[in-house]
Amino acid sequence: MEISVVFTTFNHPVWLEKVLWGFSVQTFKDFEVVIADDGSGQETFDVIEKMKKKVDYPIQHIWHEDDGFRKCVILNKAIVAAKADYLIFTDGDCIPRRDFVQTHVEKRKPNSFLSGGLIRLPLELSRSISKEEILQQKIFSRNWLESKGLKKNFFKNLKLTQREMTAGLMNKITPTNPSWNGHNASTWKEIVLAVNGFDERMQYGGQDREFGERLVNFGVQPVQIRYSAICLHLDHPRGYAKRESIEKNKKIRQKTRREKIIRTPFGIEKNKNATTSS
Repeated sequence: MEISVVFTTFNHPVWLEKVLWGFSVQTFKDFEVVIADDGSGQETFDVIEKMKKKVDYPIQHIWHEDDGFRKCVILNKAIVAAKADYLIFTDGDCIPRRDFVQTHVEKRKPNSFLSGGLIRLPLELSRSISKEEILQQKIFSRNWLESKGLKKNFFKNLKLTQREMTAGLMNKITPTNPSWNGHNASTWKEIVLAVNGFDERMQYGGQDREFGERLVNFGVQPVQIRYSAICLHLDHPRGYAKRESIEKNKKIRQKTRREKIIRTPFGIEKNKNATTSS
């Protein structure tokens, strides 16, 4: 297996099914999907078992019991389970364009991570997308999306172009820094293990960015591909977005940046002598 695609899900089986259909039409075929399930119920299990029989790529379902927002914990378990040397990270609410995996494969480099882009869809449009529209890739047409309710924005929607020259130019001139985006990023598994994966103290709010900041502290080079590797983000409520967790995460990130921390003691391998203070 050359590539492992890793993403989280939690009780969004309809969104999850759309995402899995998106991976069924990838131009690059030698990959597995590793679903990091943060405690979903039976409906999600049923969707995954159904899709295992309908798609031509292998699916691993890594699950733990629901005990609040523990995305970093289940991501670390999925990382360990991943069979490939190169890992692409996305989300269970992001439908990939057919060249999504191919782009990450072609643009990967030693000692680097790739930072891809997304288009955020409104809720009603997210709900209306059908299996057929995913398989036919209609959903990645700018005209089609704008006719269905996507807000017109020339520069943001320019991500939907598949012209390599245009995408490459925009990657170079965009003022956005290439950061680790949980919805669309990739790097080598050995690098992820070297920094000990995600910090399991962190709940919602900046946990992906903190991971990327440790990669940079480690000397890993971020590479901008936000106009080349594209996915569509399906909208949904975020009941887990709490101010206290966001503030706690900010303090952890500040310490990571200030002390140039590379390897978290609260990751895949646990340091028994570590304290929980930030």
